[in-house]
Amino acid sequence: MIKEFKEFIARGNVLDLAVGLVMGSAFTAIVNSLVEFIITPIIVALTGEAKIEDLSMDIGKASLQYGEFIQAVINFFLVALVLFFIIKFVNTLSRRIKPEPEETPVEAPTVEELLEDIRDLLAKKDTD
Repeated sequence: MIKEFKEFIARGNVLDLAVGLVMGSAFTAIVNSLVEFIITPIIVALTGEAKIEDLSMDIGKASLQYGEFIQAVINFFLVALVLFFIIKFVNTLSRRIKPEPEETPVEAPTVEELLEDIRDLLAKKDTD
């Protein structure tokens, strides 16, 4: 059982996942910093509120705190945007390093050729 566990941990996929998780958490800190120190002040200037997280609306005795949701949506879109640009950059770089092979058009057999093949197969079957 220990041997199987060692084999599982030594697989490339598990190590790639661990590296991705560490990089993701570091990337999250960068995005949170961007939102908190750059985007939030812009929204504060537009709304007049001190923090986006503090945006709320009272409905009777309940308080609808939509600021936290807006903050999470901003973070999500920023992460998605940055990941899009990173993947686009990596794909462009990989195409420059290793160009894709040219595709040669495959010629489909004509109807006559297919009929000849069927005739030959039937003739062979009859002789067997």
